[in-house]
Amino acid sequence: MKDVIYDAYLGRIQRGELTPDDRLVDTAIAAEFEVSRMPVRDALMRLTHEGYLASTTRGFTLPTLEPRQILEIFELRRLLEPRAAALATHELTADDFERMQQAVTLSESTLETGDIEALYRASEDIRRTWVMAVPNAELRDTIQRYMVQIQAVRMATLRDTQAHRVLVAFHRRMLETFKSRRSADVELLLMRFVLAGEDSYLRVSGREADTE
Repeated sequence: MKDVIYDAYLGRIQRGELTPDDRLVDTAIAAEFEVSRMPVRDALMRLTHEGYLASTTRGFTLPTLEPRQILEIFELRRLLEPRAAALATHELTADDFERMQQAVTLSESTLETGDIEALYRASEDIRRTWVMAVPNAELRDTIQRYMVQIQAVRMATLRDTQAHRVLVAFHRRMLETFKSRRSADVELLLMRFVLAGEDSYLRVSGREADTE
């Protein structure tokens, strides 16, 4: 049962269903799955060991990262994601493109609605679609792990109007570039995408001066 609970909560984390304000308490989860606390604790401790959760005196939460850690993760993204996306280019299927198209349509609709949660879901759907197409399993798993760790950062930047517009434009370009099957263009676009995300974080957090 601990594996079932682990898989269930890993999925919820990766789909963005948990927020930094959520606290996972073993007794509540045990009641949800109708089991004792032991398999729940085992599952939550495994997620903590793998970096998906942090343990506190009041339960388990998504990790809180220091600014230094966030910038280091952006550096890791610059090193890994452009190449990973290039590798995924020729692996994406017609169904993948249909899912991405639906997500892009949702993303573009948020320019009118201002629905940040919908924008987040669209962004996650696009990212998850191309990441799952990466043929290198170790590379794919690494990207999934660190992206979970900066969900709070992404939610904060998405609420910025300028970052919102930039992200929506990138979503459309990303779909079109993937569909072109030109891996070099995909690699370049993903580098620009990561850099834009880092610029948004630095601007929203007011940390430009710290990096000069």
